[in-house]
Amino acid sequence: MHKKIVTFGEIMLRLATPEHQRFSQATSFWASFGGGEANVAVSLANYGLKTEFVTRLPDNDVGRSVIMELRKHNVGTGSIIFGGERLGIYFLETGSVSRPSKVIYDRAHSSVSEIRPGMIDWEKVFTDACWFHWTGITPAISQGAADACLEAIKAAKKLGLTVSCDLNFRKNLWKWGSAAKLVMPAMVELCDVILGNEEDAEKVFGIKPEGTDVSSGKVDSSEYESVCRQLKNRFPGAEKIIITLRGSVSADHNSWSGILYNGKDFFNAPVYQITHIVDRVGGGDSFMGGLIYGLLNYPGDDQKALNFAVAASCLKHTIHGDFNLVTISEVEQLMKGDASGRVVR
Repeated sequence: MHKKIVTFGEIMLRLATPEHQRFSQATSFWASFGGGEANVAVSLANYGLKTEFVTRLPDNDVGRSVIMELRKHNVGTGSIIFGGERLGIYFLETGSVSRPSKVIYDRAHSSVSEIRPGMIDWEKVFTDACWFHWTGITPAISQGAADACLEAIKAAKKLGLTVSCDLNFRKNLWKWGSAAKLVMPAMVELCDVILGNEEDAEKVFGIKPEGTDVSSGKVDSSEYESVCRQLKNRFPGAEKIIITLRGSVSADHNSWSGILYNGKDFFNAPVYQITHIVDRVGGGDSFMGGLIYGLLNYPGDDQKALNFAVAASCLKHTIHGDFNLVTISEVEQLMKGDASGRVVR
């Protein structure tokens, strides 16, 4: 049994329009919870790993409902602190065909946005932990969240944990007075594993491939080898750099794959055609959850770890909500090439 994996960030109330309705049509919303780092923790707990999600929640019934939901998925909640006035909310309008999905954030002055360094005893949190994961969403929330995240990263490095990040650039969040390109480098340079999508490296660090258009529906993995090399040159301490590759044919049909660079070799995952997307929100988080599982359980086999991550996140696209509620055996079955979807009985 591995030591625990710790993730830190904001979890929100997710209000999604049912049946592809527009916001202007909806008279009700599907309510659930979600957020990048919590999504990763749920994936890992699903695979039987010990996890701990750290955040700050309002001390009210909604905050306690978050705890109940996380516990339902076997995610550790013992390090969550209470304070502040509210839980952040995001509204999701699920697109279809040529109409893209749309997200509206209502998370200003949320409990975690008002967190400060010193509020969490990171040395205590990291007792019996082997891994710490954060995303670029957390430092985008507020100065306090950025400072607390850097505090956590430094504590994790000092204690010898593997540190991973998902660059996760969200332009609608960086409103507190600084820019991602100024805040992120000091945090990313302490990471062992760096994940980004086909646009993150450009939006955060100005690193981009030549001649690739993600909106064309075709993403050439070879174009992104240069992105991996440039990221490795910028952050030489990183052991593994991974890019998820999503080609958007339509809101319902995406191609999905990924590449991994370990400083010596490149690994390409199979390309999946996801033709009837149920819910793509949380796709990158499900990839990260699968990747962490793969790197821990297939040591020395970067190809298998990458293939597990891509297959796991491919399956996430079939599930409503932020969380990837799939099992190891389901992922492994898809890795073996069984995408038939036949009834299991």
